[in-house]
Amino acid sequence: MKQIISASRRSDLIAFFPDWLEQCLHWEKAVVYGPCRNQYTVDLSPERVHTLVLWSKDFSNLILDKNNLLQQMRKYDQMYLHFTITGLGGTLIEKNAPLPHEAFQQLNELIKITENPRRITVRFDPVVFWKKKKTRTSNLRFFEQLAPELSTRGITDIRISFVQWYGKSKARALKHEFAYLDPTEEEKIKAARYLVETAQKWGLNLYSCSQNFLTVLDGISPSSCINGPLLQRLHPGQEPVSVKKDNSQRKECRCTESVDIGSYLQSCPHACLYCYANPSLDDS
Repeated sequence: MKQIISASRRSDLIAFFPDWLEQCLHWEKAVVYGPCRNQYTVDLSPERVHTLVLWSKDFSNLILDKNNLLQQMRKYDQMYLHFTITGLGGTLIEKNAPLPHEAFQQLNELIKITENPRRITVRFDPVVFWKKKKTRTSNLRFFEQLAPELSTRGITDIRISFVQWYGKSKARALKHEFAYLDPTEEEKIKAARYLVETAQKWGLNLYSCSQNFLTVLDGISPSSCINGPLLQRLHPGQEPVSVKKDNSQRKECRCTESVDIGSYLQSCPHACLYCYANPSLDDS
């Protein structure tokens, strides 16, 4: 059975490591360093790969075919894209991510590349609350701009979550004098109800990423961000793939099995304040 390749939950390979990724696809193998710096090699030969699942906040390198990145990916049967658009690009919170209108401009090209808008999911992830001049604010209302941009293009699946402030990200926020807020679960459910109302208006499906408390609301389902059955249905030949839960992920994660080729040594320069995965940002 072919395997799903994830590129990558660990870093934005498309935005910041396109040359490395292109070389891996060219040689049809990737040398990966895990969390304990253990090294392993992943076979990327097309006959072994079911789907390339790509995660990014900026797909411009793919669209522009930087270093033949897109051409290398065309060897594979299917691409499935996780495109994060939070409305925070260019702000202190996501200072190196694209501005919202720049992200919107990429959508039409990505639909052409994947040949099906169902092969694109957008991550409105995370929703962030903070205090600005004693006023409570958030990116929540940006969803009113995002929803029609997606619906009119045929992109229907949206992943959501509320930011989790870990110790590392709290320290970074304090360093940058960012007055983050962490609402209660009840407040988050109230905010999610607004997302459901907006999503239903535009015919969108909402999925909660590893925050199952949100699924008490009708209109929010638990997310399988890598969804074996869905990728099998979307596959040009509908080839079978593993539908087993990926036990390497968090308890509430519903993802099915995949192999991630990102390394923890590939630090991500998006410089998002809430990032929990990137120690190099603590010095930025």
